[in-house]
Amino acid sequence: MIKYADRLNKLPPYAFAEVDKAKHQKIKEGVDVIDLGVGDPDLPTPDYVIDSLCKAVHDPETHQYPSYSGSTVFRDACVDWFGKRFGVELDTDKEIITLIGSKEGIAHIPEAFVNPGDYTLCPNPGYPVYGTATMFAEGIPGDMPLLTENGFKPDLSKIPKDIVKKSKMLFINYPNNPTAAIADRKFFKEAVDFGKDNGLIIVHDNAYSEVTYDGYKAPSILEVPGSMDCCIEIHSLSKTSNMTGWRIGFAVGNADIVAGLGRVKMNVDSGAFLAVQMAAIDALRHSDTFKQKMSRVYQDRRDALLVGLKSLGITIEKPKATFYVWAPVPGGKSVEYARFLIDRAGVVCTPGISLGKYGEGYVRFALTQPVERINEAVERMKKL
Repeated sequence: MIKYADRLNKLPPYAFAEVDKAKHQKIKEGVDVIDLGVGDPDLPTPDYVIDSLCKAVHDPETHQYPSYSGSTVFRDACVDWFGKRFGVELDTDKEIITLIGSKEGIAHIPEAFVNPGDYTLCPNPGYPVYGTATMFAEGIPGDMPLLTENGFKPDLSKIPKDIVKKSKMLFINYPNNPTAAIADRKFFKEAVDFGKDNGLIIVHDNAYSEVTYDGYKAPSILEVPGSMDCCIEIHSLSKTSNMTGWRIGFAVGNADIVAGLGRVKMNVDSGAFLAVQMAAIDALRHSDTFKQKMSRVYQDRRDALLVGLKSLGITIEKPKATFYVWAPVPGGKSVEYARFLIDRAGVVCTPGISLGKYGEGYVRFALTQPVERINEAVERMKKL
């Protein structure tokens, strides 16, 4: 009999896998499913990125092993983009590393710094990989509740001091998945000060920095003076250029933290496909124009869903970023409500509790369907 390792048996079910399983079961039953569950952009990667890939793929030099840290030209392009976007200068040689998507970087960084029994401080609800990556490193995820009354930001002063003393790392994520909350520089300064005071590495997952509305521009934690002492920030082209399947991103920040992540990657992967890196350079060059286009699309979808939910008696403040709507559940039981929607209406959403116990009472809708389908989903919900 095959037995899994204890670390694997301790993992909770992966939230998005469970949603995907329920969706495919309904599709097998012949249901016309409207999927507002997993956050995967429905619109294609831009043509100029595809054309760039096709050109690069015909160059035999891209067929060889890439540098594990990423090609110099790609890292230079990332540094240039970051400087123009956030006003922060970076050293290409020491303060940036290429990732095979942001998930890979998040999954690997605890391996570099977390010893068995160490804690990491993880937002709850939050992206499940923060906790699972900690467990793979034989660490312990420590919950930081994201509550309505605090604008879905952790109250760092309420984290038990004994847990803080045992912690090595603090994960934060703004604009936030799943709550769509945003954070300002004041909060980032509090986080940096907290990290420096307690000897913590701060990992800021900034994958949604370019998915914003109503004139809002998401900041970088690296804009805070002193942040380079203890911070690393992770970026992805998945959401910003509709490149989820391409698996390309980068991490920037403190040189020693970047080097630690690099040592893990050197031993477990062989770097991102060079042709994808070349295509990602063009994605970065056109990112501002593409951002404006996509923001208009998602804003129309956001507004349609909010109007529809309001007609059902669910009123939500307009999120200024991400392509998620974090909606309170009638009755407060998120799993039951999500099952009810898919069973009776063929509408898929993500139950909040699957993203952490403090997500109970909410479901997450992803704005990854056209306005027409979102309106149809609302009409189906009205009939229940």
